Amino acid sequence: MRIGYACITLGAPDISYRSCIQKNATPERLFELIRHNLAALEGAIDYNRANNIRLFRITSDLIPFGSSPVNTLDWADRFADSFQVIGQKIRDSGMRVSMHPGQYTVLNSPDEGVVLRAIDDLAYHARILDACGLDSTHKIIVHIGGVYLDKPAAILRFKNRFKALSEHIRKRLVIENDDRNYTIDDVFTIGRDLHIPIVFDNLHHAICHRQNSPDSSVWVRRCRTTWQTADGPQKIHYSQQDPAKRPGSHTQTIAVRPFLDFCSGLDTDDLDIMLEVKDKNLSALKCQLCQDQNSKRASLEREWARYKYSVLERSPSDYYAIRAVLRDDSGLPSLQVFSLIEQALARDVSPEHAQNAAQHVWGYFKAVASDREKNAFLTGLEAYMAGEKKLAFVKRQLKRLTDKYREPYLLDSYYFIH
Repeated sequence: MRIGYACITLGAPDISYRSCIQKNATPERLFELIRHNLAALEGAIDYNRANNIRLFRITSDLIPFGSSPVNTLDWADRFADSFQVIGQKIRDSGMRVSMHPGQYTVLNSPDEGVVLRAIDDLAYHARILDACGLDSTHKIIVHIGGVYLDKPAAILRFKNRFKALSEHIRKRLVIENDDRNYTIDDVFTIGRDLHIPIVFDNLHHAICHRQNSPDSSVWVRRCRTTWQTADGPQKIHYSQQDPAKRPGSHTQTIAVRPFLDFCSGLDTDDLDIMLEVKDKNLSALKCQLCQDQNSKRASLEREWARYKYSVLERSPSDYYAIRAVLRDDSGLPSLQVFSLIEQALARDVSPEHAQNAAQHVWGYFKAVASDREKNAFLTGLEAYMAGEKKLAFVKRQLKRLTDKYREPYLLDSYYFIH
């Protein structure tokens, strides 16, 4: 089983994507942006390889204005070497990547202009995967689209337009149920008729389903029949509902116990699970370490080290409880450790605990920081404790020092994320 995340790699230094507004999209500016973004993508692939994450969604924003006439660069050719290096790293690691065009890529729209732009966008996504030299197991996920007051007609438009796509796009497309218009029952029928693999989304199914529709485990099993050898292993999307937000809103992190319960209800581990969650790779690593019985203690301890100051600024008691758990060498206590981390991160930050954590972090710079930097930190921390500054102000100061002095332990920390 591969567990992955979408697009953005959190907590990893020097991995970010850039864009620009249309009026600034000169060929020279676009060339620099593409070069930067491909380097960022390669950095994300390297991060995933180092952390044994073998499922990843590439951002649709990789090439600014990639499907628009605004971008006149032959970017696939001009950056062919970069794409080939990235593709080779993906293949060598056994990683599977995908792409997921946004909400405006709608094949079944009654507006022909929208449809033409959607086709251009699908061609753009396919071109990225082709440029990397990746085979048809690396997919592009789309939704069916809108209903437009006539669902049967909208479905027929989707079918006709799918059939009219070029073969190299069709072989990459998979379809997914959504949380408003098309239930998994609808999508299963469409996929079966068109011989398209189906990605089952558990949260969408919980929100939008037909009366008496089977539960997730049944649908995962049914959708498996739509995946052929050339498509690679079955792929599903997994997320959890944020109880404080509208239906369909993803949680900040994946609660690991419900995730493991979901996995235990499946009758196979020969599938790929894409997590859709705000903390991205953090949840992927957590779920991977808890699900994989072959995980190493060193991997768990390395991941705990990334969380420790975020936990300390919220709950010293949870911090010391985790340390006590890790001192027990009788097994791999991943679930216990991450349950305590989740418990701690759900707590509010108190000024006293935040001050303690910030002082621990400052300790990495005491021997190298200038007097000016020391005074700035201490003054900022004092202002925070007096209620005159936000904690974010203090953490920005520490982040600048981390970046300046390239402190490896803190560069790898989640302290500046939470």
